[in-house]
Amino acid sequence: MTNVEIERKVITRAKGKPLSWWTRWFRQWDIQLMVIPAMMFIFVFSYLPMYGVLMAFQDYQLFGGFFHSPWVGLKHFEAFFNSPDFWTVMRNTIVISLLKLCIGFPAPILLALMLNEIRLMLFKRIIQTVSYLPHFLSWVIVGGFVGSMLSTDNGSVNMLLMSLHLTSEPISFLSVPEYFWGILVGTGIWKEMGFAAIVYLAAIAGIDPHLYEAASIDGAGRFKQIQLITLPCIRPVIIIFLILAVGNILNAGFEDILILATNPILRDVSDVIDTYVYRMGILNNRFSYAAAAGLFKAVVSIGLLALANKAARKMGSSLW
Repeated sequence: MTNVEIERKVITRAKGKPLSWWTRWFRQWDIQLMVIPAMMFIFVFSYLPMYGVLMAFQDYQLFGGFFHSPWVGLKHFEAFFNSPDFWTVMRNTIVISLLKLCIGFPAPILLALMLNEIRLMLFKRIIQTVSYLPHFLSWVIVGGFVGSMLSTDNGSVNMLLMSLHLTSEPISFLSVPEYFWGILVGTGIWKEMGFAAIVYLAAIAGIDPHLYEAASIDGAGRFKQIQLITLPCIRPVIIIFLILAVGNILNAGFEDILILATNPILRDVSDVIDTYVYRMGILNNRFSYAAAAGLFKAVVSIGLLALANKAARKMGSSLW
């Protein structure tokens, strides 16, 4: 019997007639009340603002509003695609996102696996607490911390390199384009790795310990147990987060880039769609042009999310 058939039996009256939608709702009124505030929050802050995408098809005038601004069709999309900055922005967005995906996505999984192997609980809790604390720091604080460490004036990194005789003079890391991607990705991993590992630790905690005992009796070592038990058991969680990561492939970052890439010389390697939209829309007052660029990113992200979910469905785990 499938889950659908079981559900139909549960919601069926004694006479065999299915319960109405309203009857089922009122029988679960306490659960529904918990969901309603979240639905209202999403509706107000996610769906109502979608009306603003009309701006991308208009020459938006601030005092004219949506109803009195002239329609121009796909003019701003064509201007964005033909812009000399388009390929630079797309290259930076895709490269930074792929680096964060390929390096940053496995990092919390590896951290969760390593934390799971620690038997001394006090040490495990200390490491876990220290690792996820950076998540609660704003990018302003993190950016200041990174800038201080990489500073040419008594920065700890430059002092270490000079003491090891790896360089004869301080290096201005945040002024060299070749170093920026590594600094950005490394800082992001350090900030979010510990907090992201909590979900994987929770998934690992739900694995039946008898599986490990049976594997140990059969002679499987710790690495073999991770390979044959831990990873397969948390695979659905990994796939779901991978689908979401692929859907956000064009979200290369905003606050981190805005704070770390303050030097104009880094613009050729730091300018992504979000920072480009901010600069065009807020700083240059080209609202319609920025809305077109943002809408383009949103449409592509939805397409990538659908493709990733379709591929994951073949593996047995998907969002829908």
